[in-house]
Amino acid sequence: MYEEFYALNCRPFSKSPDPRFLFFSKAHEEAFARLLYAVEEKDLILLTGEVGCGKTTLSRALMDRLGEDYRTIAIINPRLTPAQFLRTIARHFGIETPQGYKEDLIEVIYERVYDDYQKGVTPVIIIDEAQLIPDKATFEEIRLLTNFQLDEGNLLSLVLIGQPDLRKRLEHKTYLPLRQRIGMRYHLGPLSEEEVDTYIKHRLRVSGREEPLFDPMAVKAIYQYSGGIPRNINNLAANALLEGFGREAGLITGDIIIDVAGELGLDGYCQD
Repeated sequence: MYEEFYALNCRPFSKSPDPRFLFFSKAHEEAFARLLYAVEEKDLILLTGEVGCGKTTLSRALMDRLGEDYRTIAIINPRLTPAQFLRTIARHFGIETPQGYKEDLIEVIYERVYDDYQKGVTPVIIIDEAQLIPDKATFEEIRLLTNFQLDEGNLLSLVLIGQPDLRKRLEHKTYLPLRQRIGMRYHLGPLSEEEVDTYIKHRLRVSGREEPLFDPMAVKAIYQYSGGIPRNINNLAANALLEGFGREAGLITGDIIIDVAGELGLDGYCQD
């Protein structure tokens, strides 16, 4: 629609977590480095952040980065009972289990993990939206997976990704055994105003445009209304491009952002 008008090869502010558009702010770079380190160390890492801050995109980039020496298991809907959780893990290992079967399943999974170890392959289990895990019993099964060890170290890596409520939940004393297994944790914060500017330019560059498209007041307004959260930035910027196209505006201005923010029901997060 507006791609040709603004000399773009594709839509720069899509909501899908496309690693091509991953912008490494200082915080995102640090988070990604910790994810890689935890995987290499076969450790359990906890990554938290507000909705839309880029956690899932980082996990996709991590999966793209890992080579054939890793078996990646991604669970994107963790609303699972303990039995369902174990069966999901088993299916990723090619283990067929009867419905309702749970007894000794953890041992069967261990055998497959050890088989991977002998082949030089490390399983990496990534659980996204982990704050949705329904009860302590499922977290206990996750903890049991951290027992897959040999004298020289762990046999698999675990990545827990979730919203800030997940960190608060795990602070409860009932989760102490699991919390003690977390070798690394990181909280992903919002972008600064300067980073919002760089983020917008980066996504436009990936989409084929080098020339500025958002003027300084537009960038400032996007920062104020988005709170520096990438998903909010994308929503504002994408709607602004539609609005600008409708107005035949060659440059996106602050007024356009303000109008779009009003249509979206945003009243500003970072008012200066």
